Amino acid sequence: MSLSEVALQQLINGLILGSFYALIALGYSMVYGIIKLLNFAHGDIYMTGAFACLSVFGVLSVIIPGPGGIICSIIAAMIIAGILGYLAQRFAYRPLLGAPRLSLLITAIGVSLVIYNFIMVITNGKASYFESGLDNSAGVHIGDIKITYIQIVLIAVSALLMIGLTLFIGQTMTGKAMRAIALDQDTCRLMGINVNKIIGITFIIGSALAAIAGGLACVYYGNVQYSMGYTMGIKAFTSAVIGGIGSIPGAMLGGLLLGLLEAVGTQFLTYLGLSGSAWKDVFAFGILILILILKPNGLLGKSEIERM
Repeated sequence: MSLSEVALQQLINGLILGSFYALIALGYSMVYGIIKLLNFAHGDIYMTGAFACLSVFGVLSVIIPGPGGIICSIIAAMIIAGILGYLAQRFAYRPLLGAPRLSLLITAIGVSLVIYNFIMVITNGKASYFESGLDNSAGVHIGDIKITYIQIVLIAVSALLMIGLTLFIGQTMTGKAMRAIALDQDTCRLMGINVNKIIGITFIIGSALAAIAGGLACVYYGNVQYSMGYTMGIKAFTSAVIGGIGSIPGAMLGGLLLGLLEAVGTQFLTYLGLSGSAWKDVFAFGILILILILKPNGLLGKSEIERM
């Protein structure tokens, strides 16, 4: 492959990886934007969604094989993850909304550990494999560059979800209520907005997006393990911070940018004679530090003014 073909192939790989990061990062930003909570359990909800998709597909594949079964499994995973996210919000986070932020942060870590260890116990710590029945090799060839149909679908689905969420936040009454609550919860209560209901909807949507990412990861990577949520959660959180945590467009931009930087950076380090896969995390978090030094609020983040 020529240098330009390698660069284009890595661009495609980066978009795929960035799409996963962006879908999960959206949940981080939505929750933080409303209640200023860093929901570190979000990566584990992504992992739970992946296992839910795997389990449901194992049953449905006999009745509805192929793409139909995968779509139904991802929808089921969205429902399960949405319920899990809502329950975490209702029983772990809502009672502490008036408490110091540190209490919420510690609670989020506790919820993460509960989900992580629960899945580890029921799976005996073993990886599971997803047999989708799809032809992973079929695709489009442009010279030596190969784009599989699965990659095309993943990018298209991610793009549609991001556009749909942007329209939902910007155009619907529920989305406008979310943006209003992010500014001033007390005033929203006085105006008749059910703040707890909107916060619950926010957790459901964010968790459902994480479950979609988990289901797509099942199809793309073909395996699921209980530890997959930790790394993906940290990377998605990094994406949200790079883009400006609390900003929906920022989460999208940060996820795609981090995915592209990892893919291109890994290839660049390989050209230098280093092990690109071993150094990619160093490269990614080095970029994070550099961006935060230059723009502490992230690329699209805004400075907050504390009202007295």
